[in-house]
Amino acid sequence: MAEEELLPVVSFGNLMTEGTTLSRRGQHDKALGCFNDALKLRAGDKHCLITRSKCFLKLGDTENSLKDAEASLQIDKTFSEGLYQKAETLYTMGDFEFALVFYHRGRRLRPDLHKFQLGINKAEEAIINCIGNPSSVKLESKEELCFVSRQAESKKDNQKQQNKPKDQKDQKQMKKQSAKTERQLLGQLYADKAYLEKLLKDEDLMQSSTRQGIKVMDLVLGGISYLNHRRDFWQQQKPIYARVYERKLLGQERMQDKKEKPSDIARSITKNMEDIELLLARGSAEESCRKAERMLKKIQVWSENEVPNKNELIGNLHSYIGNAQLAMGQMEAALRSHKMDLDCARKNALTDAVSRALDNIGHVYARMGKFQQAINTWEEKIPLAQSSLEKAWLFHEIGRCYLELDKAEVAQDYGQKSLQSADEEGDVEWQLHATVLVAQAQVKLKDFRSAIMTFERALEKARLVPSEAAQNGIIA
Repeated sequence: MAEEELLPVVSFGNLMTEGTTLSRRGQHDKALGCFNDALKLRAGDKHCLITRSKCFLKLGDTENSLKDAEASLQIDKTFSEGLYQKAETLYTMGDFEFALVFYHRGRRLRPDLHKFQLGINKAEEAIINCIGNPSSVKLESKEELCFVSRQAESKKDNQKQQNKPKDQKDQKQMKKQSAKTERQLLGQLYADKAYLEKLLKDEDLMQSSTRQGIKVMDLVLGGISYLNHRRDFWQQQKPIYARVYERKLLGQERMQDKKEKPSDIARSITKNMEDIELLLARGSAEESCRKAERMLKKIQVWSENEVPNKNELIGNLHSYIGNAQLAMGQMEAALRSHKMDLDCARKNALTDAVSRALDNIGHVYARMGKFQQAINTWEEKIPLAQSSLEKAWLFHEIGRCYLELDKAEVAQDYGQKSLQSADEEGDVEWQLHATVLVAQAQVKLKDFRSAIMTFERALEKARLVPSEAAQNGIIA
């Protein structure tokens, strides 16, 4: 009997719950063992990878924390918890600029999660604290700004070379050519590199240190080194993949499209799609939308021999355009774009794309206050959900819409379904959301005794997450 009673402990959900509880108590080593065992039962589970990543981070193992966060994003690029955990790990490692990018990307995907905005704020503050505010420095278009060496002896070397009359002309020509090439390769980042190089001339600043004891000179040199690596990388990838200003390319695009090989086209498309996504992540919705629309026109002209996954790319671009329009508050336009994505997905039997489009359409309807249309759309998506956690989110959103429509009994049913799915995954955060939804539905039904008990269970979940805001809201 004793052995039979212990059997539930080895289930995936119980291991996740036990690991989360141990981590909350500060017993991170023991929690890590639970997460390791859970991953043996369900290898590659993205939610378990994130909880283990958090555990690694608390133990100071940033390398393994980053590996787990990146592994979760390989499974699902739009996984908001994976994006947040990667950003947090990068921030802890001191890679504030990279952390900022992933905080922005997460905020675009989940603007309802305030933690992404907090992450953006602290990353921007950390960058300013490390190297100062770039807006306070007026950049001048002088050649000397572009070629300050990373080594401390660079100034003396440059002065010696300038004193040699024979080499002066050659040096000026090389500087002009190199500066032009570098400006083309780095694009907008060229000004950042020039700014960092100008900072090197401030000897007092270079000798100072941050609050963490890191020398400012090391941070500045690290930034310049990174930009040099990017410059070298883009130079190897041929000019078309470098960040050359679009105005210089527009006149050549049509001729290049005809001459490009399929492999070149694929790389170009990949680069442009990444840029579109990155622009949206950084909050440049209008620019992202324009770039996506231009890309859509180009792809529609290419043949399927040149672009084998043409229909899938067209759907992706409609999705990007719709998300950008939603970010700009253009609801009707966003709805049309996501419906075109859905039509394209259905015509070409792209199941994942159908699920994505239904998800986005439901979001737009909910933002417009058309809750019944949102419910109809999301209920159509239920059979396409690929995990219990996705169902937990889906059932919660549907239940929330029913609550907005004052259909509390149906909202309670969907809340229970959401809670059941969250329990299967052992995800405490979604257990919390589902429990709160059930309690709110019980209040609407005037079942106050049950509501109090349910809120008390929600409070226990909030303490496990932990979330002070959730705890205060539940208590109120």
